Amino acid sequence: MKEKKLPLRMCTGCSEHKPKKELVRVVRSPEGEISLDLTGRKPGRGAYICPSLDCLRKARRAKRLERAFSCQIPDAVYDAMEKEMADGEG
Repeated sequence: MKEKKLPLRMCTGCSEHKPKKELVRVVRSPEGEISLDLTGRKPGRGAYICPSLDCLRKARRAKRLERAFSCQIPDAVYDAMEKEMADGEG
């Protein structure tokens, strides 16, 4: 039987390719709101990040999410994503 191919995505923080299910999706909705998409089903443009605060901080420092979404991301949004990710880890 043929093995099913696993979809790989690149983490915007550490730039490692990992299976899609191991990563958290960050989404920019059609209205322009940026948030974490823990279910992977929200509509909009997506970027992927490891479920660790380290990778989120690396992406924030290098402005990689801003480049992926072609827009400015306020600090309050990053702070909210960090809090949500920390709650998910604990």
